[in-house]
Amino acid sequence: MARRKKIYEGKAKVLYEGPRPGTIVQYFKDDATAYNAEKKDVIDGKGVLNNRLSEFFMSGLNQIGVPTHFIERLNMREQLVRSCEIIPLEVVVRNVVAGSMAKRLGMEEGTPLTRPVVEYYYKDDALGDPLVTEEHIAAFGWASQQDMDDILSLALRVNDFLSGVMMAVGIRLVDFKIEIGRVFEGDFQRLIVADEISPDSCRLWDIETGQKLDKDVFRRDLGNLADAYTEVARRLGVMPKNNQPVTKPTLIN
Repeated sequence: MARRKKIYEGKAKVLYEGPRPGTIVQYFKDDATAYNAEKKDVIDGKGVLNNRLSEFFMSGLNQIGVPTHFIERLNMREQLVRSCEIIPLEVVVRNVVAGSMAKRLGMEEGTPLTRPVVEYYYKDDALGDPLVTEEHIAAFGWASQQDMDDILSLALRVNDFLSGVMMAVGIRLVDFKIEIGRVFEGDFQRLIVADEISPDSCRLWDIETGQKLDKDVFRRDLGNLADAYTEVARRLGVMPKNNQPVTKPTLIN
């Protein structure tokens, strides 16, 4: 059989046509990027870990009634997801001051927030994914007011779920990024959590030591990124059975 048609290739994933209408095969690469791809490397096994971790988080959200695009994991690097129309926003939920928020506001990294802060960034690599307000989103027609209400609700529900899961294994959920997609069922539209949830898209700190267990390890040259992600997977009990990274997988047909 011929290899499926590639739909899109991003910095960390490749999307292929799915085996049936309305589905996509999402393939996780080992590529690591930071600072809008100015810093790049290939980390053996990273894609395997992110595939398993995203499966764990997305499945958990589905089980508690938070809709996601995830259908099933196909193999060590691929999962089957529902096709959806991605809203051109990155939705960031912050529980602790870190990263760009610390720089932007001149605050000390690690300062707890009294409530979660939800931010929106326009998805455009050429512009550096700029921070935007709900007024921008409405004015440019990226999402309706009802969409924004639903996006906020989804983001906070994801935050509650992830915070609890991480707290249970001694990890503080500092912040995370999600993307939201639209799906249509007849005349009815609903919003779902799409893309991925993994240490690539979250800031995760050990509660006791403050050790970083996310992509900041790569961004800031703090150690071995695969080791950090493996520690998250180990604590959550989702390590691949053979514990060996798959560096040259065969794509399914």
